[in-house]
Amino acid sequence: MKRAILVVLDSVGIGEMPDADQYGDVGSNTLGNIADQVGGMEIPNLEKLGLGNIAPLKGVSVIDTPEGAFGKSAELSVGKDTVTGHWEMSGVILEKPLNTYPEGFSKEIMDAFESKIGRKTLGNVVASGTEIIERLGDEHVKTGYPIIYTSADSVFQIAAHEGVIPLDELYRYCEVAREMLVGDWQVGRVIARPFVGEDGVYTRTENRKDFALDPFNKTILEYVKEAGQNVMCVGKISDVFNNIGVTHSVHTKNNMQGVDETLKFMKEDLGGLLWTNLVDFDMMFGHRNDYVGYYNAIREFDERLPEILETMTEDDILILTADHGCDPTTPSTDHSREYIPILVYGKNVKPGANLGVRRTFSDIGKTVLEYLGVQNDLYGESFWSEIKA
Repeated sequence: MKRAILVVLDSVGIGEMPDADQYGDVGSNTLGNIADQVGGMEIPNLEKLGLGNIAPLKGVSVIDTPEGAFGKSAELSVGKDTVTGHWEMSGVILEKPLNTYPEGFSKEIMDAFESKIGRKTLGNVVASGTEIIERLGDEHVKTGYPIIYTSADSVFQIAAHEGVIPLDELYRYCEVAREMLVGDWQVGRVIARPFVGEDGVYTRTENRKDFALDPFNKTILEYVKEAGQNVMCVGKISDVFNNIGVTHSVHTKNNMQGVDETLKFMKEDLGGLLWTNLVDFDMMFGHRNDYVGYYNAIREFDERLPEILETMTEDDILILTADHGCDPTTPSTDHSREYIPILVYGKNVKPGANLGVRRTFSDIGKTVLEYLGVQNDLYGESFWSEIKA
């Protein structure tokens, strides 16, 4: 019973791409810059798999014969956000970027949204999530008006205090926005951003929820499901694909719960694709420019990695990767246009195989499908033959 375990370390990029200047990301290197800032990383388990063989990382050694295959991938799609990265991994290449709203959303959009939810709104600006609830939280609590904001990514974010607008109501507002924001008004994701607190001191909770567009073409999830195999999603994966092609799904509130739920699926007798997103790197630390917290999260995952490796069966392969960068050491709080690392491990994987630089994230999806024996017309080039033991 073959199983491909794909774990996305959200935003753990490994160096700027050649076109980073077009995105304002020159100098971004999420892993490299964090390693420099903390005086060198101590992540022995990722090191053993070959992370230091992909690119220079202070404190992470180059291993003569790593236990895993290693490489990195460029992004072929235009963009640098969650949807773009995950979709490309699954075989969807975006030739045009999803809409962004650097001046906020138009009056036409906001009037329509307010009419549909029956409330006025606050904000409608580009802002960081922590900053805007500090600035507008008191007014929101007083008026009951939800806070709308966006970023450099294609997102319509709705922040609301859980004691003012209950989660079910906030999620309903997101569904309203998701139905609206298509066509000329298209955005990649509508995101619920609940928070708690009082008197100007507010904290976002772990009840975030994403509402994405339907993928523009068939993905690896659908191919695997149609082949009669399981598609198990941990974290926000099912949200990114609007549950299309998903057979099992569990949402998580933090990285360690994501690892726990991944291990639970691994212990079940289910073949197919197990796809996990660990979002804390990005949400809790990258966007907040907290490189110390980011590093601690990497170390925490590294400490749990042996549990994953020890739980793998003879017919499992593990792929560790990312979906974009989010360098917490730069002035920007947005995602960064970076290469993503690729580490592959399993009894059937050739230790030390060098994948080089892949042209597209879709090579990962193509490899998953070849390993699972699923016929497909996915874009990309499988690297299974390069790493097969």
